[in-house]
Amino acid sequence: MAVNKAITYLLLASITLLPWNATAVNSYSFSNFLAKPFRSKQKLSGVKDLAESLLVKSLLEITQGKNQQALATIDQLLLAKPNFKLANLVRGDLLMAQGKYLQAFGNADNKPTAAVHDLQDEARVRIERYLSNENLDKLPNLLLAPNDQQSHVIVVDTDKSRLYLYKNEHGNLTYVADYYITVGKNGVEKQVEGDKRTPVGVYFAGQKLTQPLADVYGDAAYPLNYPNEWDIQHGRKGSGIWLHGTPSNTYSRPPRASDGCVVLTNEDIKTLNPILQAGKTPIIIANNLKWLDANRVSSDKETLRNAVDSWLNDWKSQNTSKYLSHYSHDFSSNGINYQQWSDHKLSVQAGKSNVEISLSGMSMFAYPDTDKKLVVVDFMQDFKSSNLSNKMQKRQYWIQENNVWKIIYEGSA
Repeated sequence: MAVNKAITYLLLASITLLPWNATAVNSYSFSNFLAKPFRSKQKLSGVKDLAESLLVKSLLEITQGKNQQALATIDQLLLAKPNFKLANLVRGDLLMAQGKYLQAFGNADNKPTAAVHDLQDEARVRIERYLSNENLDKLPNLLLAPNDQQSHVIVVDTDKSRLYLYKNEHGNLTYVADYYITVGKNGVEKQVEGDKRTPVGVYFAGQKLTQPLADVYGDAAYPLNYPNEWDIQHGRKGSGIWLHGTPSNTYSRPPRASDGCVVLTNEDIKTLNPILQAGKTPIIIANNLKWLDANRVSSDKETLRNAVDSWLNDWKSQNTSKYLSHYSHDFSSNGINYQQWSDHKLSVQAGKSNVEISLSGMSMFAYPDTDKKLVVVDFMQDFKSSNLSNKMQKRQYWIQENNVWKIIYEGSA
């Protein structure tokens, strides 16, 4: 691990600060590292993506002074991905190096442009992910409890420009793959229309858009439900936040280059199509994820499930005061505050008896956009009384107040 950290530091330094032929790197042995394949990143189609592997391999070869090998590696990559702009930049550096000494990556004239800085950023985040040994056997430090119908969960780490795909196997999440992604030009925490920021929160992907789209959206686009209920409660505005591909002349875009959407390569968006086409795939967008060992289960899941059960039992018993005790005094739903909600429920439940209520298909996802503990809970609610019978998909937001879970929002999903 110490050697890997040293490699990471020296390689990143060679991209941004040091000469390409940084001799300090030669004190380390790269033979085994270069020989190993890139994390299999086994995709749903069964095809291994080697683009990132070849890119990093070429960069490491350059730091070793093996420019001809690096050129051959880059040519192999560009044969498969001719529109990979970062790879073309590296190839340009290598060709220039045959006639002159290069001061730094993409800096032949010692005046890197904004476009070159963008590509330097892409190289940095790709290398950091490649050299990292973390996360493959870990889970995000978030409560992630999909229902049986949600075959996969997607988690985006905007800070690392990475999208992680997990498979739901009887309630247990297992890592499938991860992909390089692009987010908004101005970063994250979207607030208003046109701020070119990517929202942070719990979202669900709709089905693939079928209407003709501009080339900038690539081969496919899946709308996210931004603004969601929590965004609306907090006055966040804007729309049209999608998960989509890249233009036909571009393999990948820099880490911060979109108008707020999450962007993958066309190859990767096609790979995710079997999952996304069903609609309602949970996508948790977070910044600077923390990680847990996969065998460590958050205690919040059981505690919150017990709170939901208690809320349901108090509703069934028609004990309105106990039922209302499960709601935060900061509760709000579609313009109705806690007092209005309380008055409404006292009136409605005064005339009902012998109600039957059942919940099914429950999912729970921790919300990353708050300093407090907040979880989105979805379920199918089946309600029957003497004068009403309905079935609806419901969504609640539960917040922890003084170590007690309370409902702060409730409505149809």
